Amino acid sequence: MNQNVKYGLMSSFLHLPSYAKAEKELEKKSIELLKIFHLEGKKDEMAKNLPYGEQRHLEIVRALATEPSVLLLDEPAAGMNPAETAQLTDLIQSIRKQFNLTILLIEHDMSLVMKICERIYVLDYGQIIANGTPEEIKTNKRVIEAYLGEEVDNA
Repeated sequence: MNQNVKYGLMSSFLHLPSYAKAEKELEKKSIELLKIFHLEGKKDEMAKNLPYGEQRHLEIVRALATEPSVLLLDEPAAGMNPAETAQLTDLIQSIRKQFNLTILLIEHDMSLVMKICERIYVLDYGQIIANGTPEEIKTNKRVIEAYLGEEVDNA
């Protein structure tokens, strides 16, 4: 049973007071999450009708609604323009603090990665080629060679 739902099957079938109270509480929490992402005005919209950037925000809202301790974001900036990515970067930083979450991020947009991550693991063809802080990764010779295509002098 979902820990966020505070009523049982019979209560939901019979619409007992415990069901109504719990549903009202869930709706309130949902609206609070939508407000954080500036989506409260679209609460009655179908997700498929939202602009792409808002759909991506809604995906994060849905994940946060489960009250996770770790949030996995798989390429959250994919398909976003630079302005949307900058807004998303600020948003991810604020939700990490507000919800006290560990965030595992898989992302190709290095500006977002460098601004959000405290620790970075870089893979090349499925193998870890480097790990460290953003500053360490920026200057790592193997990373530069693999991702910028530059030959690095090993001297």
